[in-house]
Amino acid sequence: MKLGTRWQAGGEPPSSVPAAIRDEIAKVETNLPQVGPRPMWTLTWLEDRPIAELDSGIEVALGADGTATVSTFDPMD
Repeated sequence: MKLGTRWQAGGEPPSSVPAAIRDEIAKVETNLPQVGPRPMWTLTWLEDRPIAELDSGIEVALGADGTATVSTFDPMD
């Protein structure tokens, strides 16, 4: 079993965040507003693959082929 974790955008991701998605997380963070409180990332696992979701509605996931993808979702759903 793998445990998830949370951390604030702009901070150093915990060591449990796989290297395979770190670059995409960093790219997302460069486009975040620099004013106001920073949103939080939540790392979870689905079918043994990492998914990092930002409170503001952005998701970075590792696909079955090992490619990291970025998508958006409605955080109110």
